[in-house]
Amino acid sequence: MSYETAVASMFALGHELAHTPSHKFDLGHMRVLLRAMNHPERTFPSVLIAGTNGKGSTAATLASILRTSGLKTGLYTSPHLMRINERIRVNDQEIGDEGFAGLHGEVGRVAEGLVERGELPWHPSFFEMMTAIAFVHFAHERVDIAVLEVGMGGRLDATNVVEPLVSVITDISLDHQKFLGNTVGEIAREKVGIIRPGGVVVTLPQQQEANDVIGNTILDLGARGVSAVPYVPPVSPASSQYLVPSALRKSFTAEHAENAEKDTSTWLYRYPLEVLGKQILVETPLVGRHQLRNVALAVATAVELDKKGVTGIRAETIESGIRGTHWPGRFQLLPVRASWPEMVLDVAHNPAGAWALRSALSERYDDRPLVFVFGAMRDKAISEMAEILFPLAQRVIATRPENPRSASPEEIQAAASRTGADIELIADVGSALERGQASAGPEAVLVVTGSIYLVGAAMQHLGLQA
Repeated sequence: MSYETAVASMFALGHELAHTPSHKFDLGHMRVLLRAMNHPERTFPSVLIAGTNGKGSTAATLASILRTSGLKTGLYTSPHLMRINERIRVNDQEIGDEGFAGLHGEVGRVAEGLVERGELPWHPSFFEMMTAIAFVHFAHERVDIAVLEVGMGGRLDATNVVEPLVSVITDISLDHQKFLGNTVGEIAREKVGIIRPGGVVVTLPQQQEANDVIGNTILDLGARGVSAVPYVPPVSPASSQYLVPSALRKSFTAEHAENAEKDTSTWLYRYPLEVLGKQILVETPLVGRHQLRNVALAVATAVELDKKGVTGIRAETIESGIRGTHWPGRFQLLPVRASWPEMVLDVAHNPAGAWALRSALSERYDDRPLVFVFGAMRDKAISEMAEILFPLAQRVIATRPENPRSASPEEIQAAASRTGADIELIADVGSALERGQASAGPEAVLVVTGSIYLVGAAMQHLGLQA
């Protein structure tokens, strides 16, 4: 089977949640599949990360720390920006096309046999297949440790078949209510499903409903709760005291790099921190106050792994790993180049993400006009996101990334009617970006946000790499 056929076969299962009936969420089915494959998930230790926002950034930062510590590190995240391979990495190298196609065929044949024999009631879902492929790849690669991002929820997520060394819970807010519940408390009850009896869970204080559920679950299971608060810098309202200029990491392809202007200024957070009895200087390229919490969770988890005897983790490798984190599409700043204005790419896909983006924009561009290119999934809280973000904008261009769940520009305009924003409707993402380019001119900043699929399409149009 070719790589292209394998990818098409995966998407035919239903891209993410588009056609996934709720009855398909059953860990028993995932365990049957993995047992038939000789339990690849048991061949490596792991960290399991759940939450509504920040789990990808936390996972990427922790994986960078572990990799810098000399550990062969698997990283499993979702969704992807541009290519399905991005979800499965070993030492920051995506699974190759040939390897993905081969493992897809291997897992698919096992799954089909289980269905034929009646051991599975139906073919595994898109996410179950992806998770199984990731586990087999990590087993074949003999990783020292794997960092696993929960896809959705936690209790019934396909990743929750592992026995993690440490469980991590990032910030919890409303999202995927159709599947997880209509209140923060109900959603938190799904997230805490990754906590193990007597296990270790790293988290931070957050909304009271979530705090109550997390705290009570830790007590009920006799787990040990670890707060990442000691690793969060004491941020004052003027948190820009930590935001400083730094050299830009080049992300343009060769085709576009030659046209880039010589403005190499970008920004990162820099602050001192005591870790493992030593003072380090944190320099994280992940911009936005919310990222300080995600970095803290990654640091606290690394410290716990050190306590559990995971070798190689030192204060110096934590410092270097944070500095080397690569996680595109999260308040990713692109400098002025050729005829393009300064740009921000951010995958704010729910109200909490929209508030985080608004805060980062206010911190970085308090005195600059903003033009938004916005696209979102139909099942997201578009009205709330628009009410948070659109008042900042000089102009909004509503567009539609290629995805069956995407809202049309007209649906976005209707959902945002109360904002009073000047909204232009352009369905094609490339045309929307070019219109945003023209609208921004030399003074404004072009902000591309609302969905990871929109950001991925924009990166493709701009010739960027994930």
